[in-house]
Amino acid sequence: MTSRAEQRIVDGSAWRDFCRALEKAGDSILRPGTPTDVFDRAEGIRYLTRLLRAGLESQIESSDPCHPRFFQLSNDTIKIGNDNPDNIYHNCNISGRYDYLIRGTRGTVPYLSFGTKAGSYDRDAEMRPTGQIDARRMQVEPDGRFEILVSRKQQAGNWLPMEESSESIIVRQTFDEREGATPAHYEIECLNPDEREHADALDPLALEAALGRATSFVTQTSNLFIDWMGLYEKHLNQLPSDDQDRCQRAGGDANIHYHQSYWMLDPDQALVIETDRIPAVGTWNFQLSNYWMESLDYRHHRIHINQATAAYEPDGSLRIVVAHRDPGPRYPNWLDTCRHDRGGMLFRWIGCGDDHPPVRTRVVRLSELAAGTR
Repeated sequence: MTSRAEQRIVDGSAWRDFCRALEKAGDSILRPGTPTDVFDRAEGIRYLTRLLRAGLESQIESSDPCHPRFFQLSNDTIKIGNDNPDNIYHNCNISGRYDYLIRGTRGTVPYLSFGTKAGSYDRDAEMRPTGQIDARRMQVEPDGRFEILVSRKQQAGNWLPMEESSESIIVRQTFDEREGATPAHYEIECLNPDEREHADALDPLALEAALGRATSFVTQTSNLFIDWMGLYEKHLNQLPSDDQDRCQRAGGDANIHYHQSYWMLDPDQALVIETDRIPAVGTWNFQLSNYWMESLDYRHHRIHINQATAAYEPDGSLRIVVAHRDPGPRYPNWLDTCRHDRGGMLFRWIGCGDDHPPVRTRVVRLSELAAGTR
């Protein structure tokens, strides 16, 4: 006898309800207070399609914790939560019920970290930290190979802790300059999977629930970062330290101190960002994003800058200029707004310990910069 769940797959009800839920998920970009111009709304629609791609990859193609694989929840065409243009991100769905082994090669990327997370964007819009290890604390063979044990019980060597509630791993590879750098490569296996025949095949009766989680991912993720932009609007065009605990609960890296905000500029305005000094340890970067907290198109435009790509003042201080057009050679750290008049922005101190110099901002007339009066 055919079960109700089987019948919903066979007669198309599961698909039709998925499409209806996806239509409802799009209401997030129509919320009061979101931009109403055609450019930002079009980007919002594209954002929804990107979130759906990420949700389907996570919940259908890469969801089995007994057969884990690294995939990209964020990349150069899927952008979430002020994604870092200097990063290669990888995600992996796991479970605290099992143990895992990661094997890889270190490469030459300056910063490499692995973090286990509890919670899920599709359910509670959180990825709380449950353990972390980075390359500075890892044992790596002379030829660059490494292994990491992922478990609740402490292990000798490279150990990535997790808890019973752990559900995922986030990997961050952070570059200074990508040209000439060798990315790290890695793969993962479950050491004690369930004994299930054909467990790596599609389970028809699990598909509808997975589709539901994918649409929930679109809804929860889009609403989460629209909420954040509402918070950041209270300190428009400023860059105070963000709520670090909130950043960590959303999947942030424990070695990063976040300055996060909302920028908005008229056509003849520029945002000047300054800090008096750079910490002796660690690195930094700064980026521009659109209203939906997607990094702007760094494939074709200069929308981010870091310790290796910036020009410094003679006294070692840093000045970055955000403007709709190039203010001239006096300001080499110009970032392009790419036709946007508003969006998110993020300054990161990465691996700097407790040394987080304040980041100042001021809005000036672009003509004043061009004339050298600012």
